[in-house]
Amino acid sequence: MTHPLLVVEQVHKAYATNPVLRGIDLTLDKHEVVALIGASGSGKSTLLRCVNGLESIDAGRIVLGGTVEVSALDADLDVVRRRVGIVFQSFNLFPHMNVLDNITLAPRKVLGQQRAAAEITARDLLDRFGLADKAFGYPDRLSGGQQQRVAIVRALAMDPELMLFDEITSALDPQLVGEVLDVVRELSESGMTILMATHEMAFARDVAHRVCFLDGGVVLEQGTAEQVFDHPRQDRTRDFLARTRGR
Repeated sequence: MTHPLLVVEQVHKAYATNPVLRGIDLTLDKHEVVALIGASGSGKSTLLRCVNGLESIDAGRIVLGGTVEVSALDADLDVVRRRVGIVFQSFNLFPHMNVLDNITLAPRKVLGQQRAAAEITARDLLDRFGLADKAFGYPDRLSGGQQQRVAIVRALAMDPELMLFDEITSALDPQLVGEVLDVVRELSESGMTILMATHEMAFARDVAHRVCFLDGGVVLEQGTAEQVFDHPRQDRTRDFLARTRGR
């Protein structure tokens, strides 16, 4: 029996008395790209952090690959994070390390790879995404778009089964957004399984196999990009899309 790569069942999460996730249900199959859309505060980022084990949940469960319960009290989160990569709005690169060292650190320290093997993988990824000449550059010498592409390469160097992208273009100047989205597009076309929170509506329509509209901590509506963007069933979805027209 083939299991979905990711199962999120009735997940609840609150900060103090503020409920952020209120019964999220979501599945993700291998090679599927799912876009999470919704207003700020709807729970998109919190959901991604829970999937990667960066946040605990209050109720429900999150299962990876049919066998690893991310939300279990005794879950080995190192195992989870080897299988699930995440890239945030901020680049989080180590400023005192060059690009190659930023990318190879985790494979060497976490996976136990030899430096030479880790560098071969890193150089291949840098070349794949147009950054081969930046291997020995430092983050402060790179544009925001280049830094974000390096952050994506760093996550890919761990060879994850699932990639999570949390509004990865939000901190970029508009002219740099396209080069980062091109990386995500290439990954989706290569078969990478992706769950992404995004405010780039045109990109979500173009790339995502499925779109989920979050509102008030629940998945209020989901379907194909065409269904959600062109024929939304919920008034809240229609109102949100009307406010974001042109993105």
